[in-house]
Amino acid sequence: MFNDITFAFPLAFLLLLIIPAILFWYWKKNKKSTPNLVYSSFEIFKGIKPTLKNRLKHLPIILRCIALALLIIALARPQSFLTGENVNVEGIDIVMLLDISGSMLAEDFKPNRLVAAKEITDEFVAGRISDKIGLVIFASESFTQCPLTIDYSVLRGLLKEIKSGMIEDGTAIGSAIANGVNRLKDSQAKSKVMILLTDGVNNRGEIDPITASQIAAKFGIRIYAVGVGTIGEAPYPFQTPFGIRYQNVPVEIDEPTLKEVAKITNGKYFRATGNKKLKEIYAEIDKLEKTNIEVTSYRKASELFYCYVFFALLFLLLEFLLSKTYLRKLP
Repeated sequence: MFNDITFAFPLAFLLLLIIPAILFWYWKKNKKSTPNLVYSSFEIFKGIKPTLKNRLKHLPIILRCIALALLIIALARPQSFLTGENVNVEGIDIVMLLDISGSMLAEDFKPNRLVAAKEITDEFVAGRISDKIGLVIFASESFTQCPLTIDYSVLRGLLKEIKSGMIEDGTAIGSAIANGVNRLKDSQAKSKVMILLTDGVNNRGEIDPITASQIAAKFGIRIYAVGVGTIGEAPYPFQTPFGIRYQNVPVEIDEPTLKEVAKITNGKYFRATGNKKLKEIYAEIDKLEKTNIEVTSYRKASELFYCYVFFALLFLLLEFLLSKTYLRKLP
């Protein structure tokens, strides 16, 4: 009953000792006022049942004691506290650049690079708290799948809809970076970040990755570049008249360019060779780009004695009415 209640004056509960004293006094008083009659036999009273009035004759004193107990509890001043936190955040704006070219269907990741990237990106988004996150996808050209938002449920829904073939095949890394710059250049966030995930070499688009990253650096945007693909060759599915056949194809990632992109923007380059490694990279980026949270705790008291006083008065009124009417004692 009192799990979530504290009392401002707990010493008031010592007054509850009055109640046993009152009950003892009431018992002694009734014992003295009740005459002792001697009967030779009680056989004649066997068929007589006590009336309701007789059964309730002690109800007034019980009501009075309950009322007194409630008044003592009210005197102890019960309170409940509403606690909480005011959170002040200095947000980070993040744009995810996700390669969805045909090579992302290679199965050196399970089930393939694109699905693994989507799942691990989804986990990354789910772990953020108050940052605005946007999503840009690219192949032969770049496309904004989701603008900067804090509605992560919408973002994650749009992330799930991504599939290879949405855009003509190719790898326009420079265009993707330029698209990300357009999303972040007017941001007032303390930190502006792009996470670039690709498995290829820039071969399409009107702007090269180095030039695009220099523009990003001008706007204070940091780029974390992630090269996706195992070392050597990776199994790639090909559609044939006889169904899907797999062929090992060389993994070609322009690591020197991606490293330069990261260096120009004071970011970092990572190489992911499998699901576990990609997950570790996202975890590291998550640690590097954590939002600073300033927490102010507060505690607000609510007084609860009113209801105890109300019910105490109710019981006293009921005791008074019963004592003066139905349970009235005649001299």
